[in-house]
Amino acid sequence: MADLEAVLDEAGLTNPQVREFVKEYAELTGAEHVEVVNASDDARLLEEAVAAGELEMAGEGRYYSRSYYKDTARSEERTIVATNDEKDRGVYNNWRPASEMKPMLRDRMRGASEGKTMYVIPYLMAPPGNELAPWAAGVELTDTRTVVLHMIRMSRVGVQFVNDLEDPDSFVRAVHVTGDLENLGQGTPDDQRYFVTVADERTILHFGSSYGGNALLGKIAHGLRQGAYDGWASKKFLAEQYMLIGIHDKETGKTYHVCGGFPSASGKTNLAMMAAPDALGERYHVSFYGDDIAWLWVDEKTGRLMGMNPEYGVFGVAKDTNERTNPNALSSIGEGSKAIFTNVAYNASTGEVWWEGKTPKPPTDVHGWVDWMGAPLADRKSDDSAAWAHPNSRFTTTLANVPNIATDYDDPVGVPIDAIIFGGRTRDREPLIRAITDLAEGVYDGLTLGAEATFAAEGVDGQLRYDPMSNRPFMAYGEGDYARHYLDVVGAATDQPIFAHVNWFQKDPEDGHFLWPGYRDNLRPLLWLLQLRNGEVTGRRTAVGILPTEEELDLEGVDIEPEDLERILTIDKERWQQEMGFREEHLSQFDRMPEEIWEAHRRVAADLENEQ
Repeated sequence: MADLEAVLDEAGLTNPQVREFVKEYAELTGAEHVEVVNASDDARLLEEAVAAGELEMAGEGRYYSRSYYKDTARSEERTIVATNDEKDRGVYNNWRPASEMKPMLRDRMRGASEGKTMYVIPYLMAPPGNELAPWAAGVELTDTRTVVLHMIRMSRVGVQFVNDLEDPDSFVRAVHVTGDLENLGQGTPDDQRYFVTVADERTILHFGSSYGGNALLGKIAHGLRQGAYDGWASKKFLAEQYMLIGIHDKETGKTYHVCGGFPSASGKTNLAMMAAPDALGERYHVSFYGDDIAWLWVDEKTGRLMGMNPEYGVFGVAKDTNERTNPNALSSIGEGSKAIFTNVAYNASTGEVWWEGKTPKPPTDVHGWVDWMGAPLADRKSDDSAAWAHPNSRFTTTLANVPNIATDYDDPVGVPIDAIIFGGRTRDREPLIRAITDLAEGVYDGLTLGAEATFAAEGVDGQLRYDPMSNRPFMAYGEGDYARHYLDVVGAATDQPIFAHVNWFQKDPEDGHFLWPGYRDNLRPLLWLLQLRNGEVTGRRTAVGILPTEEELDLEGVDIEPEDLERILTIDKERWQQEMGFREEHLSQFDRMPEEIWEAHRRVAADLENEQ
């Protein structure tokens, strides 16, 4: 391997453990070349990708790509957490023994990169110098150039992040091998794809996809699954699928920080990137830290719960992103942003991109347009209503491109967390906001977070698909142990955050209109929550939390009918009592659930009995 040693020497990769790791998998996969990547290689790699047809230009300084038509989303059923101890088995983490999964993945990877380049991506999932940086370093090996380009946007990339480790062996070993996508049996009993995090060995082995959620290993596999396991093993931190924002009050000079979890299609990215409504814009500014992952820990000097976004970019869903729902997202992917679009509709002659919801109607002149699978839209029959863009089409851009990015987003200190919110899409039952001041009840509420299921499929009208802390697909160990760890980490803070549950999606049962305008106006209930934490308002106590009164909400400029406002600021006792039965059944699945959580459940149920 003399040539490999020379490549690593020339790249300045000095960490001996990383070099051994690269050598091992270069031999195993049969890669023809090895290339070590730094962020400074981005422009050259973009040129190479365009020349090779892997990317196309989407206007000035923007890029377009298509994936294999079956390879368009995460595959939860093929995603495994493996360890050497069966006690790590949970309900949702698809646990398997490491002794079974590691040989299986190595067999699949053997010789699978022949004729290809293995790219070595040293990365850091934290601001340099952050307290959690010792758990944030990793090296991804991939055989796909577009994966490298996405990783440069989504993480901090450079050899310095692994060369300077205090313990040269303390990096996450992440291997991505694409495989022959057309012959992996996707969706059949012979499916060869597996996406495995060997959590107690800090090793990630993914085979059979080039889609971002399966291939950008610093993101979900490290940032969520491995990070969660490391946080629990170290007793030091939480790794959560949370957005993180700052709310600055120009009148008082104070800035508050809110993080929180939302299941899919519940408005998390739009909330994270929102601007203040016009009526409040003179006083308040909302700053963006991240829309997908937050790591939380307690600063032992100050006693505050702190948070940071380990990512360096945004991997956003394109569908329904427009000037009304998320103008800041559109600004972050404008010309010159070096954004990469995946599986949207594309016009090669103009460089334009389009997706459902970007504008009220698609372009009228379909000449030159292709859909997300590359089929010319001009060839479609007039009655063909198939989507132009895939519903999970994406844009990838760096945090620095977001117009309202917080000035301190890359500060190693992190930011103090004032509030933790949860929100699921529900047509009834959940009011606009209900605040929770008790830690155990806040954690209990997060564990029973859910969004509406497809009723016909579920068979029980009104039952939610539970998504604990919005972390269901990313659980790395047992849910009871997770609840205990969450209570311990947040409970160690001397200045506790306030919890809340929000719901922007209540509907009128008769005509189906949304009762709350949403989007930028979602800042209003968050302002009330912070006022409640500060003791400036008192709200109205209910069995399931504190609700704002109509007088306490700042509704200047909001167009809402009085009866709609009344409905979203009340609770349906009968509906909630039904919900408590579902919650008990849900929580009973989990081993070692802390008694504090069961006590919170019984307390809420008893209070509901007494609710007027």
